[in-house]
Amino acid sequence: MTHPYLALDSASFILPDGRPLLSGLTEQFDMRHTGLVGRNGIGKSVLAQLLAGILAPSSGRCIREGRVHYISQQVDQEREGTVATLAGVQDVLDALARIDAGSIEEADFERVGERWDLPARLRHALDQAGLGHLDASTPANRISGGEAMRVALLGAMLSDADFLILDEPTNHLDGPSRRLLAAQLRAWRRGLIVVSHDRALLGQMERIVELSSQGLRSYGGNVDFHTEARAAEQESAQRDLEHARQALLRGERAMREQRERQQRRQAKGASEGKAANQARILLGRQKERSENSAGRLLQQHEGARRQHQERVREAAQGLLDEGAVRLHATQVDAAAQRRVVELDEVELPFAVPALRMLSLVVTGQQRIGITGPNGSGKSTLLKVIASELAPLKGRVVRDDACAWLDQRLGTLDPGRSTIAQLLDVNRSTGQDRLRTYLAQIGLDAGKVAQPAGQLSGGERLKAALACALYADPPARLLLLDEPGNHLDLASLAALEAMLRQYAGALLVVSHDEVFLERIGLTHRLEASPAGWRLRLI
Repeated sequence: MTHPYLALDSASFILPDGRPLLSGLTEQFDMRHTGLVGRNGIGKSVLAQLLAGILAPSSGRCIREGRVHYISQQVDQEREGTVATLAGVQDVLDALARIDAGSIEEADFERVGERWDLPARLRHALDQAGLGHLDASTPANRISGGEAMRVALLGAMLSDADFLILDEPTNHLDGPSRRLLAAQLRAWRRGLIVVSHDRALLGQMERIVELSSQGLRSYGGNVDFHTEARAAEQESAQRDLEHARQALLRGERAMREQRERQQRRQAKGASEGKAANQARILLGRQKERSENSAGRLLQQHEGARRQHQERVREAAQGLLDEGAVRLHATQVDAAAQRRVVELDEVELPFAVPALRMLSLVVTGQQRIGITGPNGSGKSTLLKVIASELAPLKGRVVRDDACAWLDQRLGTLDPGRSTIAQLLDVNRSTGQDRLRTYLAQIGLDAGKVAQPAGQLSGGERLKAALACALYADPPARLLLLDEPGNHLDLASLAALEAMLRQYAGALLVVSHDEVFLERIGLTHRLEASPAGWRLRLI
């Protein structure tokens, strides 16, 4: 029996506008659980769809030996769809219903196969996933995005597929749902490819495959092994680049010295010829030989220079463009005793009864991670603090130097450049210095001049943070709602570095435990069945 596998054979993909996205990819995916990683916009989702057979390569081949079940990162909650549609089992349930009604159509029996107990298995799976309030006929447009993803994942587990391909499956899941998904995937004994930036999920993979502009590179371990291996590769590439540059400089120096020696010999020969009163024709031939020799030497030098320059270019290609992020030290008035937020008997709108009331004081150097299930009111709380929503009752007092970054980065104008928007909030520092600050967080001169809407997700987040942290005065309070959503691993690391260096007060909503552990929190504010609970870390 043939073992299931997926393979790429020189596969390429050209975008509709003619730009190449993927070029000459060759790789094989076996039954090992594999994480597919890479920078935002590099083509991971397109590659996942090629492997699943959703898209066809522009050239080359994609070989599928076995059945594949694919879930995109945006689950399609069709207006007429149901929970069974989201779970991918509607056709089987329909066939079972027709058989129960007396159908003897061969197609119905083929569609059911061995899945006669599917209704019971679906009911059990919904109950186990904490979705007992749903059934197969529940309209898909009546459930949340997080619930829709959980139903789609539940359907994947019920499928008879040899391979699951999941594109960013944890983006809309809260902490408990993420842990449940991780446990389900650990129990999955067949092939698995996960496109993800969730480091906790990637930590349980058996293999990491990275997609970059240089193609696909396989690492035989989880994300921690991948991180260490990549760091070692970058150190080696940096050494190779330095050696190539030094060789270029040495070659340039040697060639310059050789030219100078030849020029001295030519000058000496010409002088001696004149002093010896040689015939004009002999002096001409000597000059011609000298010029021919100089020409050959120049050609040799140009050839050697090109070789050295090519080695420098090759060495530079081994380096990924992921320089260290350094946040300029702004003068944030972040005295520990200064109150930046005070909620006095505030009643939150849209909240469940247990989480409706909250009193809270945040001082200048507190860094609070807000956690809890989807729908518990975490984003609503930030909106109330940011004055985007009014409380039903109670008093909200907040520092004026506050910056709120929602999940859509609505404070950033997509039609204007980053530098123009930063100059709007800081007229005192000077454009040249502000451009330097932006370059230090990875936004070069070209990026800061582009409309913000043309930047990647990670770049837009950096731009929005820069407008908050480099404002005059800088924000003393930063409110962030799921800032890591949709960011690649390198952008997440850059965000963590920026937040660790921020000296003001911070309130951040996130389901990413690795992210929360790396940004230096002082407290956790947890939404629990018993109400809001603030605890010191």
